Amino acid sequence: MITSQKKAMVSLYLFSLVLITCLLCFVEQAYSSYLKPTKIGLGYTLLSLEEVDGALLGLLQVKHNNYIYGPDIPLLRLFIKHESENRLRVHITDAKKQRWEVPYDLLPREQPVQIVSNKKNPIRSVAEYSGSELVLTYTCDPFSFAVKRKSNGDTLFNSSSDETDPFGPLVFKDQYLEISTKLPKDASLYGLGENSQAHGIKLHPNDPYTLYSSDISAVNVNADLYGAHPVYMDLRNKGGKAYAHGVVLLNSNGMDVLYRGTSLTYKVIGGVLDFYFFAGPSPLNVVDQYTSLIGRPAPMPYWSFGFHQCRWGYHNVSVLEYVVENYQKAKIPLDVIWTDDDHMDGHKDFTLNPVNFPRPKLLEFLDKIHSIGMKYVVIVDPGIAVNTSYGVYQRGMANDVFIKYEGQPYMGQVWPGAVYFPDFLNPKTVSWWGDEIRRFHELVPVDGLWIDMNEVSNFCTGKCKVSVGRVCPIPIVGGRPNPTCCLDCTNVTATRWDDPPYKINARRVEAPIGLKTVATSAVHYNGVKEYDAHSLYGFSQAIATHKALQGLQGKRPFILSRSTFVGSGKYAAHWTGDNKGTWEDLRYTISSILNFGIFGIPMVGSDICGFYPKSLEIDGTKNLTLLVNTEELCNRWIQVGAFYPFSRDHSSYISPRQELYLWDSVAKSARNALGMRYKLLPYLYTLNYEAHVSGAPIARPLFFSFPSYTECYGLSTQFLLGSSVMISPVLEQGNTQVRALFPPGTWYSLFDLTYSIVSKEGTYVTLDAPLNVVNVHLYQNAIIPMQQGGMVSKDARMTPFSLIVTFPAGANDGEAQGNLFLDDDELPEMKIANGYSTYIDFHASVREKTVKVWSQVQGGKYALDKGWIIDKISVLGLNGGGALHTVMIDEEPLTSVSNVKVYTTEQRYLYDQRDGKNKREIMVELKGLNIPVGKNFSLTWKMG
Repeated sequence: MITSQKKAMVSLYLFSLVLITCLLCFVEQAYSSYLKPTKIGLGYTLLSLEEVDGALLGLLQVKHNNYIYGPDIPLLRLFIKHESENRLRVHITDAKKQRWEVPYDLLPREQPVQIVSNKKNPIRSVAEYSGSELVLTYTCDPFSFAVKRKSNGDTLFNSSSDETDPFGPLVFKDQYLEISTKLPKDASLYGLGENSQAHGIKLHPNDPYTLYSSDISAVNVNADLYGAHPVYMDLRNKGGKAYAHGVVLLNSNGMDVLYRGTSLTYKVIGGVLDFYFFAGPSPLNVVDQYTSLIGRPAPMPYWSFGFHQCRWGYHNVSVLEYVVENYQKAKIPLDVIWTDDDHMDGHKDFTLNPVNFPRPKLLEFLDKIHSIGMKYVVIVDPGIAVNTSYGVYQRGMANDVFIKYEGQPYMGQVWPGAVYFPDFLNPKTVSWWGDEIRRFHELVPVDGLWIDMNEVSNFCTGKCKVSVGRVCPIPIVGGRPNPTCCLDCTNVTATRWDDPPYKINARRVEAPIGLKTVATSAVHYNGVKEYDAHSLYGFSQAIATHKALQGLQGKRPFILSRSTFVGSGKYAAHWTGDNKGTWEDLRYTISSILNFGIFGIPMVGSDICGFYPKSLEIDGTKNLTLLVNTEELCNRWIQVGAFYPFSRDHSSYISPRQELYLWDSVAKSARNALGMRYKLLPYLYTLNYEAHVSGAPIARPLFFSFPSYTECYGLSTQFLLGSSVMISPVLEQGNTQVRALFPPGTWYSLFDLTYSIVSKEGTYVTLDAPLNVVNVHLYQNAIIPMQQGGMVSKDARMTPFSLIVTFPAGANDGEAQGNLFLDDDELPEMKIANGYSTYIDFHASVREKTVKVWSQVQGGKYALDKGWIIDKISVLGLNGGGALHTVMIDEEPLTSVSNVKVYTTEQRYLYDQRDGKNKREIMVELKGLNIPVGKNFSLTWKMG
């Protein structure tokens, strides 16, 4: 029999499913309205254009007034500037009245010149504005502009329209902005999130792309989820050569983006049109150029690349102790243990439950895990409980830090009951928030913070007050809260902010934009409307949290945020939210993670094994049965999740327990996959450095390394770590094989370096994948730094290094390269600084049967002080035959170097597309080298 507590949990879950189902009943009607082409007005005429300080300033006048979605703004100011050799900006706003923009202090960038002379300057006879890489052309009546690539004349963006187009010219009203671009049929687009994309990473024509931060779970496909990233990458192949460019519309208001395959239309409910175009031409160039504008990704501490375990339902310290002990017994690596709000007193931020999490016992536990290098992270929700005996609330009221409605703090409801929401656009709030984090850190020395529910989430809608005589929050059996609104609320629909003329496709049903969040007519600091700043909430909270943590002890912060915006990666990591334990959700995670790499948030992962249970069913006896996340699914999920940049198992209290040690087979898969992850930590941490200095994603689509290979443009079932490590997981139930795409070149199995695949022109290969096996391959021309692994990253990073050098199979003339970054990961900055970090470029070559491997070291003192050594070097794909001759280490013969052993192993081919058989290649391994990491070295030999 199922217990009464389980019945209550199941009832809550069923209620959630019913609510989602009811919302989806309206999808078809809303979706058809969303796609319906409507032409509004005749556009604008370019009245004048002048050049000031290298920028173009112009005036646009509306051609004909209409009142669809409100009156037109009659006169617009146009600003165009090549801000760098590969970045062009086009900014359009009201010429007479300042409009809302993403605040310049929140996202620092150049401000456009605002003064345009009143005289009507003659329009240039040559309608072209040329920069180093991009050229802008324009037409005057109706005004439109096009952005072209200078090198090949390709049109990247074209806002003109004619009678045959399903869209019209520029529209600019107070609460409705519309602009479109034409696209070639063969353009492959990526981005425009956050959403769970059922069709994969490549944008799919006529799928809805709505951007408006919403607390709806990631189980909802093609819906606007927690973050808003109005950026896309466009990849095209011209005669076998790839060209990529990027486009961002820097606007925080809600918007629909209609992608029809041959056009893209923005429909935005406020703000300005502020476009940035990035020339590329490679996908990596685009992300580099994009993050140079929005902020480079934050450096992450070394331990954050270890494995994390979390559950909503670790209800006391003893449970945490039990979980850690069982991971150790199962010999599964674990770096970080997390608690959801279980540690809180009544779900109130910055508190401890005195019964279940008494401070002395918790501190004793933290001392124990800290002594072995483990870390502890806790959750913080933005809603502050309205409770006059609660110090956080008292100090918040004293400092006047909350969002206002009609002059009073705006009331909502989340887990503690009635709450007020901090206004992170207010400088006083940032100071107050930092002080509360300091106070809590003095209470509990946590190692990072998890900021959740920051879309912002609200269980109620409208204007609310505490209901007299009603218990709030309403608990379910077992004391858990539930998300049923228990405040007295009235709908707020009288204002144009709460009921705008154009209804975006929010939640895929054209739901009111104030549904289950702060009323959009509520007011932030300096009179800013929630209507405009809504999608910035999580971003502004991340900035405040980052500032607070960095100020505590001068250490590098670790912050995980659910809601994100353009620029969030500079401050926080991200996970993809509340998914479900299904095979479909497992597949969706790959596209979601790859998208966030494009968005400039490379430290990203998804809840391994799923946050929610698979489903609920009623059997023939009317008993409620919870279908658990299957053992097979968790097996396959950890094989993928072990290679997410951020790797965490997390589940809900209504889900069955799913720690990786609970099943013997899952534990085996975890030891295998996470064991390899911990060996790859030097590689992952170096990718962290590359992301910080250039924006390069850690997890990447295959087209990042193979942009000219069109077969991989839509591939969403495999991914790369960096440029050279490819993961090809099983994503379907019951499969013991996987059909994997191998772009042209030689690929070596990471788990057994003697096995390789040679793909001459690119091919699919069916690989064996028994239940405990994940296929991971290394690409040619790479040097991968690894260590020996361990149960905790602190120990793993002190083990000897090894290098894997991958040449193309049988190469007589080849090169390989790689790099390694090492530093004190507690330091807030991540940079090359002698004594604090070491950076090494590794090189290898094979020419005329002479093999050479060498290094070039910057800032070697740090590595030398740590005593790190390279113990083993493995060189793959060498043309075999005979013994090694004249082996030299730093110009000393091998015979004079003690304890060095040389092994040769013949390579085996799972697949070989080369002409001619009977080829023989070998792997050469040298062990016992004892080469100091912090010194330049040179290793050479001749093949027999």
